[in-house]
Amino acid sequence: MSYNEADTRAKIIDPKIKQSGWTEDFIAREYYFTDGKIFLVGDESKRKEPKKADYILYFNEALPLAVVEAKEEGKPAISGMQQVKEYAERLDILFAYSTNGHEIEEFDFTNNTQKTIEFFPARDELYQRYLKAKALSETEVLPLATAYNKQTFNTNPRYYQQVAIRRAIEAITKGQKRILLNLATGTGKTNIAFQIAWKLKQAKKIRRVLFLADRNVLRDQAFNTFEPFGNARGYIEEGQAPTARDIYFSIYQAMWSEKDGKRIFKQYPKDFFDLIVIDECHRSGFSTWNEILKHFSTSIQLGMTATPKQDENINTYKYFGDPKNDNQAVYDYSMAQGIDDGFLANFLLHKVKLNIDKDGVNIEDAVKKGARVEVPDEAEPNDFYKMEQFEKGIILPDRTEKMCEHLAGLIKTYGEMQKTIVFCVTMEHAGEVAKHLQNYFSYLGFPN
Repeated sequence: MSYNEADTRAKIIDPKIKQSGWTEDFIAREYYFTDGKIFLVGDESKRKEPKKADYILYFNEALPLAVVEAKEEGKPAISGMQQVKEYAERLDILFAYSTNGHEIEEFDFTNNTQKTIEFFPARDELYQRYLKAKALSETEVLPLATAYNKQTFNTNPRYYQQVAIRRAIEAITKGQKRILLNLATGTGKTNIAFQIAWKLKQAKKIRRVLFLADRNVLRDQAFNTFEPFGNARGYIEEGQAPTARDIYFSIYQAMWSEKDGKRIFKQYPKDFFDLIVIDECHRSGFSTWNEILKHFSTSIQLGMTATPKQDENINTYKYFGDPKNDNQAVYDYSMAQGIDDGFLANFLLHKVKLNIDKDGVNIEDAVKKGARVEVPDEAEPNDFYKMEQFEKGIILPDRTEKMCEHLAGLIKTYGEMQKTIVFCVTMEHAGEVAKHLQNYFSYLGFPN
């Protein structure tokens, strides 16, 4: 009678892995790398089973080399190959193994070939194969192998964060100056940037870092995330150009301000910063402020966004993209993937349309029904406006107020202090929405 999977792992596979020289320090068992997708049953939320790899074999904690899928003794080793390949691709690991303890199937992503082997490769053998495939020397691999800083979160980064960190550092090591990370909102881009800076700095590959945002709240959030750097951190404020620290945080407005008749960013030599992290890079760093990035053109520029833009005015991919393909980031992690992994909550879709959205606006009919129409002197009004033109070709204050009233009701239902994002058409439209929502929730006691 053959062993079940648990006994196969304990009595056959574990000894086989150790037979090839792997010690406990470099073996992780039952490595859960997703949280399990959240789904609703009535009003209750539940989770699907999280994904887990039976074994991860490491060069060290920061550098995984292989994924191993265990099958029970009575099943063919090859039956686990498809699953372990999927896991290895998700985890960005080059070597995948499926075994029943007696047979071992290896898939090598460096040449996309599969073969049957008798013994697991030794740790140093896999490491050398990894270095060759990545075209890295043992000196160049140092920042990749540098341990993660766990001071902020008390754990290693999530699997996709680790992949993003490794991909970015690999690109930097190979001389790439502009790097794009495209990850969904809420997936921890600032922590990824911190770990990249931490590993590069610990490996003495960089000295000075600038974190550049377009709002103080994002700048301050990053300052707090980079807390393990301690007193090495500092701010660049309007009219100031400090040089005594290694890690600086600023906003474009401050860098564009002047001191002694000279822009703040021009007070610094072009090569002063080794790494510049550009937060929300789809909207910042273009137009006038692009001059700041151009000034520091010799620096490594790491762009982070959840929504890359690609139009005639702003092309995030073209500026930051991978040289191999201008339509790709170094790493992408979508909202759909985050939901499927269970790191982001799934959502309920409420479709709401006012009658005016469905029917459009006929100016003559609106006037007959009592609407007041104001036409600027330079404007040529249309007879009819479709929803796509609302807040662009025509401004409808009553519609905005009615929609905000409905939205406020939803927010009250699900919790006034829960995170909410409201997308508006223009800055003026956003100002009107902010005014109405402020008034609906004034009783909470917050001025902003």
